[in-house]
Amino acid sequence: MEPASRTHLLLIPSYNPGPKVYETVIAACQYWNPVWVVVDGSTDGTAMGLQELAYRDRALRIFLLSCNGGKGEAILFGLEQAKLQGYTHVLTMDSDGQHPAEAVPTFMQASIQNPEAMILGVPIFDTSAPALRVKGRKISNWWANLETLGGGIGDSLFGFRVYPLAPLQRLMNKQRWMRRFDFDPEAAVRMAWIGIRIINLPASVRYFEISDGGVSHFHYLRDNILLTWMHTRLLFGFIIRLPMLLARRLRHPH
Repeated sequence: MEPASRTHLLLIPSYNPGPKVYETVIAACQYWNPVWVVVDGSTDGTAMGLQELAYRDRALRIFLLSCNGGKGEAILFGLEQAKLQGYTHVLTMDSDGQHPAEAVPTFMQASIQNPEAMILGVPIFDTSAPALRVKGRKISNWWANLETLGGGIGDSLFGFRVYPLAPLQRLMNKQRWMRRFDFDPEAAVRMAWIGIRIINLPASVRYFEISDGGVSHFHYLRDNILLTWMHTRLLFGFIIRLPMLLARRLRHPH
């Protein structure tokens, strides 16, 4: 087992991921210590299986939430617990096997070398990626970079990333948004607004068929309505912050 990091934590929010979660968590533990999983009110039986894994692996800790509050809510819970334990950074990773566990050390090392920055994963898609999802995220990325005045967000939706814990927790506690599917893009934009430096790193992503154990909770209409409302909010926030963003751009041109 690798020595446990005292600063950097791998945090996995999990909601009804199916059996693919076990492969995901085992792989994560091979590449990092410690790994925490926040089970967000799952009803598919994986909570018990994850607890059994934790009994056998001291690098792994499982938290059980009684009801589903959304990805952002689960991450906020993890942030609060991590702060109590003295951690300063968290790498967020999905539980469904789409994110590359083998890239965890590279992302963590980039964060250790640049502790003031957030390390954003930029997905490298293979043929398993649904064309509609790939095209749709280009729209969200365009909006995110408009809302940050070209702040350099390589991908706004890819949840494989490392955050400085304290500023993200403060941002989330100041308002009631960023609790569900809107967490990843809104977190990137709001962190950029407060001046957190962005480092983009490539990372492979794989979409699994149902026959391969793939599970998706993405609902095209519901989640696109949520993203549209989020970008509407952020656009108004951008207008308010435009003088500040322009001044920052003049001081630090790309």
